Amino acid sequence: MTVKIENDYLIATIAEEGAELVSLKSKKNDIEYIWHGDPAFWGRHAPVLFPFVGRLKDDQYTYAGKTYPMGQHGFARDQVFEVIEHGAELVSLSLKSTAETKKIYPFDFELILSYVLEDNNLSVKYQVENTGKEEMYFSIGGHPAFNVPLEKELTFEDYYLGFSPQKSRIQIPLKGPYADFAHKTLGQTNTSLDLRRDLFNEDAIIFETKGINSFTIATDESPHSISLSYSDMPYVGIWTPYPQEAPFVCIEPWCGIADGVEATGNLVDKIGINQLSSEAIFKTQYTLTAN
Repeated sequence: MTVKIENDYLIATIAEEGAELVSLKSKKNDIEYIWHGDPAFWGRHAPVLFPFVGRLKDDQYTYAGKTYPMGQHGFARDQVFEVIEHGAELVSLSLKSTAETKKIYPFDFELILSYVLEDNNLSVKYQVENTGKEEMYFSIGGHPAFNVPLEKELTFEDYYLGFSPQKSRIQIPLKGPYADFAHKTLGQTNTSLDLRRDLFNEDAIIFETKGINSFTIATDESPHSISLSYSDMPYVGIWTPYPQEAPFVCIEPWCGIADGVEATGNLVDKIGINQLSSEAIFKTQYTLTAN
């Protein structure tokens, strides 16, 4: 099942499974911004990553002396959410912990995703509530994939990735699926980056981000572009599957990150993990701007 919201500028379609944005289409120019999920390349569109971002060492973690299995990016993207509010330009969907989720993630929670349209912007809002009695540990993030090219007459290589503010950011390399924190470098995000396939020959490009950040997929051949912006998410990943010539690029804002090469597997020691006390609420969001 899917739900739709729309205004004079955009139509957004959200699936109840995973509370996933599956379409963002312009009424003005008929451009579809979100990847359609062809499984030949990647069968998703814009999954929510919860309660983990990225891969855990050996696909497991330890908490309070017990080891739990967990696949990449957590389980929320494969769960059916409940629509709890639906208006013309707003929809909110909820996922709550169950006896089944507690077999692999021993915390009580409610996760609410809200999608809000305003002019040519779509805000994606995350709210995590600790409904249990003990401290909760979690990560959360987005994984939206954008069509590149946005227009059929253009090519992947016609596009570039723009950064705002234009300044250098710390880049975290990957060693296999794990973050290699010991070999951080200075990423040259003080200028735009022409999109090339070989940029992704070591998988995702990951940057540390502080303060207000905006990332734009654009081309000099057309006025049409897509931007993703946020103010309080500490990491971003840029990804397209290499060496496949997939016609999309993901811009992934994260509150959390994959296990490091040297990770112990102990949840409370995990780099980038968020802590939430009993009955506390965590909120963050990012915004898509379609031109």
